[in-house]
Parts: sequence; structure tokens; C-alpha cells
Amino acid sequence: MSKIYHDLGIEPIINACGTVTAYSGTLMWPEVSDAMNQASRAYVIMEELHLAAGKRIAQLIGVPAAHVCASATAGIALVAAAAVAGCDKEAIRRLPDVSGLKHEIIVQRTHRMAYDQAVLLCGARFVEIDPEPEALEAAITERTAGVFYVFSWSLTGKAIPLPDVARIAHARGVPVLVDAASELPPMSNLHRFLAEGGDVVIFSGGKGFRGPQASGLIIGDPALVEACRLNDCPNASIGRAMKTGKEEIVGLVKAVELYMARDHDADMLVWERRVAYLLEQLSSLPTVNAWRQMPYGVGQLFPHVALTWDVNHVEVSYQEFWEQMLAGPPRIMTQQYDDPFRNHERQIRLHVHTLQEGQEVILARRVREVLGEG
Repeated sequence: MSKIYHDLGIEPIINACGTVTAYSGTLMWPEVSDAMNQASRAYVIMEELHLAAGKRIAQLIGVPAAHVCASATAGIALVAAAAVAGCDKEAIRRLPDVSGLKHEIIVQRTHRMAYDQAVLLCGARFVEIDPEPEALEAAITERTAGVFYVFSWSLTGKAIPLPDVARIAHARGVPVLVDAASELPPMSNLHRFLAEGGDVVIFSGGKGFRGPQASGLIIGDPALVEACRLNDCPNASIGRAMKTGKEEIVGLVKAVELYMARDHDADMLVWERRVAYLLEQLSSLPTVNAWRQMPYGVGQLFPHVALTWDVNHVEVSYQEFWEQMLAGPPRIMTQQYDDPFRNHERQIRLHVHTLQEGQEVILARRVREVLGEG
């Protein structure tokens, strides 16, 4: 399976770090790869494919409208452009020139993160507020195009709840744009954020869905979703550089179809069994504390193992552990994290949902080797 990488001089990794874009996201279901292969063997009119795929996905999930884009970050750029230019083709064509257009996007300071630069690509600008309802009320003006709201396990600060944000924004005719890129599972989040007042919600296609890494999904209000489509490739617009190929579009349709039909309780049992195995295998390591953990927040709820140890006893720092695990053999990617709920204590996280069958055995053995029990 890895010959194609070896031919390029690259050694693949065992991924115990989760569905992280820098480490190639997820592994697609074989049916997704097959669908993409079929899609690669015929020409289509891309506008027709986008419309048909969006309609099919909306039916599968049970939402008003959907649009497949190139990634969750592309989705952020598109919903911002949709809020600023709408379906006005002349305005779409001249972005990022926003003269005469509403172009301010309100965001809570606790919701700023690395990927929100995409909001600015269309010429919009952020108006940052403290996480207080009164601050949101005061920030809305005739220049406000939307409110950007982020769900992520990495955002642990205070925030105005989404229903309150939606109530305030909608009273002034302002849409709420929700970034929920990594917030699957649970599957219920596909409806939750819309039910709580989000007008459009963005998900990654290459994480919980296990679709193509270069895919994202926008769902929600039909008018805003249509504006996202018009701001997207193949149109001459901000989204032109964020091209989603016919293969990725068809692949994500198949991935959503499979996701909606899966036994998610059975998947959780597999992950819990892997966590239990790792805890049993690592329990005897001196000074090592290992426990089952779930991410902070409301999504990406994959159980994983967290590790801490006495570096004076083990004489391996967390950075050295990470480096040795990655050096291999085999090469294993783990996650270093400073936990804000444990006084920013450094820990290593071992994610099991991205392991392939049997790799938990290899992972446990390698951890024991690095931490001193070969």
C-alpha cells in the first residue's frame, strides 16, 4: 500500500495524532476511492455536478441546502464572500474590492484562530469583541456582513453561546457563519448548529466524514449556500483558486452517504477497545500516568490516551519522546499538547481513531521502548 510513497523516497507514518491536515487528514473508505476513480473517467459540466452533489448531500443529511468546496478553510473564505457579496455577480467579480458593500465580520476574541485568515481573502475585515452579549449588540452596524462563530476543541475560553449570538444577530438581519470543521462525531452536530441558529455551517470532508482530504462541506440556508456556490470555482471569483475537482465532489458525496449509514456506536466500541488496550499495556511503566480522555467541547469526540511522566525518573523529555516515536522504526506521529484544564501541563496524546487494525499493538510496544521498558 505504501509502495507509491517509497518510490518517492518517503516513509509513511502510523498516525496516532488524529485527523490533522499536516499529517494527511484521514484515510478514505475504499468505496470513496472507487467513486473518485469512476468520476475521473468522464467529463461533466461542473455547475451541474455542484448542484446535483449539493442536492444529494442535503437530502442525505436532511438540511435545506449543501455545497461541496475544496476544504473547510475554503469554506470559511466562501461563506465570508457570500455574506459580503451575496449572489450579486458584479460584486462577486470585483472582490476583494468591497467598496460600497457590507464587509465587517464580527468575531469574539476567544474565537480567533489560525485559519480565520480565510475570512479576509474576500476583502472583509474582522471586528473583534469581548465575549459579552452587550458587546455584540454594540458592534452591529450598517457595515456588518455577518458574525463568525467557531467550534473547536482548541478554543477553551469564554464565549457567548451560539443561540444567544443568533438571537442578537438575526434581530438585526445579520447572518451567523459557523466554522465546525472538526466537529464530527457526533453525527448530531450536522443538525445541532443549524438548530441553534447558525445560518451556514462548515465541515471538513477529510476528517470525520473520511472523505477526500481536499474537500469541505457547507450546509444551511439555501440563499447563502447558493451565494457560496456562485463565489466558488468554476466561476471567476474568490473561490476560483480553491478548485474542487469532479473526483473530490463525487468522493465526498459517497463519504457522506457512508457516514449517514454507519453504525457509529460500533465505531466507538472499536476506539474504546483500543484505548483500553493501550492503558493496560502502559499501566506498569514507572512514574507514567496514562488515562482515557475526551476532547474539550462538543465535537471531534474521539476517545484517546493521555500520557504524563516524571522526566527526572524516565529521563526522556516530551519533545524527545515525540522525536523518537517519529524517528522509528516504525515512524509514529503522536501529539504534544499543553492542557489548559491541567494548568497547561504538557502531555502526550495517543489518538486511536486514525490507527489501522492492529496498530495499537505496535504503538504500545514502541511507547514502552521509548519510555524505558524495551
